[in-house]
Amino acid sequence: MSDIAIEHLDRLELAFAPRPWPFAFERRADIDAYFAELQRANPAIWNGRVLLLYRHRLSDAVLSGAYLEADFASFSAWRAWGWQETGVRDCFAAAAIIAADGAVLLGVMGAHTFNAGRIYFPCGTPDLNDVKGNRVDLEASVWRELKEETGFAPADFTVEPGWTCIAAGPLIALVKVLHATENADVLQARARAHIASEQQPELVDLRIVRSPRDFDPAMPRFVTAFLEKHFATLAKNIDSA
Repeated sequence: MSDIAIEHLDRLELAFAPRPWPFAFERRADIDAYFAELQRANPAIWNGRVLLLYRHRLSDAVLSGAYLEADFASFSAWRAWGWQETGVRDCFAAAAIIAADGAVLLGVMGAHTFNAGRIYFPCGTPDLNDVKGNRVDLEASVWRELKEETGFAPADFTVEPGWTCIAAGPLIALVKVLHATENADVLQARARAHIASEQQPELVDLRIVRSPRDFDPAMPRFVTAFLEKHFATLAKNIDSA
């Protein structure tokens, strides 16, 4: 896990302070050509607005920083072209659903999405819906994405204080750990019922992960890093009980 840094944060202090993203202007023609081809292959993908972190500082368990606004076409091209150093970070909030039996539930992205087939925490790239005045509210982002993708609400969980920050190069995942009182099979059935009720759900399923044996190549490294730590802590607690 040498390429991954995991640490606890007490709080976030993230501002919305728009400024131009030079990459989006300097590579405009290439970005537009890339995105046109992407939409030809998948017409469901649209060019909305997203937020990218362009300044950040971590000190005394507090992450502070500022976001700019960009178009999804530029963001998706930046990712597709290898996360070039362009002065921004993909910093987003995610929900780690921990069932009463210790299993973790992950979403499987639908075929019409940009991350089709990938398996990870319910989450989403921050957007203008997460801007409250001059700040970016990533806790609101967590609950919004969780409700949309799974149907779950805050009342379904006990929330761990703070955040688990997983940094991997240009990616910063801020994970809110949620503990449910129900076992994984019950949670999965509830989420599947929600997915079945949606006209075009982002997720096609919720996958149960009970141990590292359930890891899948479709899970990004930041997800398996979190899971490795979770299951190691779970095993240690069982051994010491």
